[in-house]
Amino acid sequence: MADISAAVVGAGFIGPVHVEGLRRANVPVAGIMGVTPEESKSAAAALKLPRAYTSLQEILADASVAAVHIATPNRLHFEMAKAVLAAGKHVLCEKPLAMNSTESAQLVQLAKQAGVAAGVNYNIRYYPLCLEAAERVRQGQVGDVFAVCGSYVQDWLFHPTDYNWRLLAEEGGPLRAIADIGTHWLDLVQHVTGLEAEAVCADLKTVHPVRQRPKGEVKTFKGKAEAEAEKVQTEPVNITTEDYGCVMIRFRGGARGCLWVSQVTAGRKNCLRFEVAGSKCALSWCSEQPNEMWVGRRDTPNELLIRDPALLTDAAARYANYPGGHNEGFPDTFKQCFRSFYDYLRVGDMSAPPTFPTFADGHREVALCEAILNSHRQSKWIEVKGATT
Repeated sequence: MADISAAVVGAGFIGPVHVEGLRRANVPVAGIMGVTPEESKSAAAALKLPRAYTSLQEILADASVAAVHIATPNRLHFEMAKAVLAAGKHVLCEKPLAMNSTESAQLVQLAKQAGVAAGVNYNIRYYPLCLEAAERVRQGQVGDVFAVCGSYVQDWLFHPTDYNWRLLAEEGGPLRAIADIGTHWLDLVQHVTGLEAEAVCADLKTVHPVRQRPKGEVKTFKGKAEAEAEKVQTEPVNITTEDYGCVMIRFRGGARGCLWVSQVTAGRKNCLRFEVAGSKCALSWCSEQPNEMWVGRRDTPNELLIRDPALLTDAAARYANYPGGHNEGFPDTFKQCFRSFYDYLRVGDMSAPPTFPTFADGHREVALCEAILNSHRQSKWIEVKGATT
């Protein structure tokens, strides 16, 4: 498939990020679809796209579109992905893949039957030093993994007046901080270490059980000045999803893990951290300093590896497009994830092992979230069931 074009469903925060990433990955974007025809037209005009779609059916009927990117609220993912698969088009969906593991398992099977590429946008895998960490583990440079710990913390929901659709269980699911950002960490560390979570013990907390909802929707990560300038009227709304929580993890083979997730930690804008403790060395990385990876050693000096294609393994260097000292960050991860997905499509062999995060990976994270929620509700360790299909 030499000529591949994509369409993006969703014109909020992340949809335009997909458009930018696709363009940088040299994938033509046929158009975009928003919540309403007006939003579709506005987004298409702002992004200078050739077409504003008014419905998913219109996208699926467009023969020029080979792949559809789903960047909508969580509750819409299942039906939209199902429709795209039925139309025989490739699909790349934002996480979570679905609202429950029954739905996500069904999507895995439908993708197999359709014979198309079906991916989930776990873009954080594609920071070059995360790929480097994964390759070093696979090559045995880290040794046996004893434990992995870390966190994903933000502050955009710090105030009780902060509001977004993700707060509502009916829109995003019963888990929020874990499902929204914690799944990125869980996917990343399992990808880096090659370990599989088999049981979890979780303790979650809703800091603001009542928030003030503006009478009119707000954007994700709206700036303080913009929010204050509007001075919109608000109404109280009950919140059941968690603002923060801690999850202990048992991995198959004996390794242990611990994750701290928060969306109410002042000053932390978007900070993911992990540290892997192995029998030969330790590795530590932080998304707010993404071009540095700490390598810890017992008997020789520690190292600080700077992202530089000349210093990385081949597996990581191919996803580092700029020389050392020319920093790469969040937008680049979308480009690289999409490169991986569309390079696979261009080869055209759907029987080859996928080179991108798949629906099976997305299903695993949904099953893991269900175990975390059950653990919190029952205050005990819960086995992760149904993570594979």
